[in-house]
Formats: sequence, C-alpha cells, structure tokens
Amino acid sequence: MIPTKEKQKIIEKYKLHERDTGSAEVQIAVLTEEISRLLKHLEKNKKDKLSRRGLLGMVSKRRTLLNYLKYEDEKRYNTAVKKLKLQQ
Repeated sequence: MIPTKEKQKIIEKYKLHERDTGSAEVQIAVLTEEISRLLKHLEKNKKDKLSRRGLLGMVSKRRTLLNYLKYEDEKRYNTAVKKLKLQQ
C-alpha cells in the first residue's frame, strides 16, 4: 500500500481537473507506483507467491485501464504513457 501523503502527491501530479481522483490517468499512475513498490518487495522475498499473484492482478488492471484510455482518447493515452515512462 502507498502511504496517503504519497498517494495524494501522485493524484496532484496526474489529475485532469481540481476534484479529479478517479480518472484513468490517476488510476494508472497509482497502480504503477504500487507495482513498482511490490516489485522491490518481490526482489527481496522471492518465495512470496501471494504478493506475486497480487502483482499480476495489478498489472492486468493497469493494462485494462490503458486499453480503455487508448480506445477513448489516444492522445491522452500517449501522454500518460510518456509521463509514466511505460512501454507501449
């Protein structure tokens, strides 16, 4: 889990308007941070199968959100991918 203060910083960076907390870009950014934290954990704890399963679920959810964003607005998709430095 991401601490609340850090999550708020991520939301501030990627929000589309003042009260935005649930847009696809924000959700993708939060999931990306959670994935990177979980990857660090799994490097130290190689036998943690439950966390690995959670990681696969997060990656799948992020991929679904990215596909949705690409379908809805490809310009926003490209911007989000560049900001987050994700592979296309």
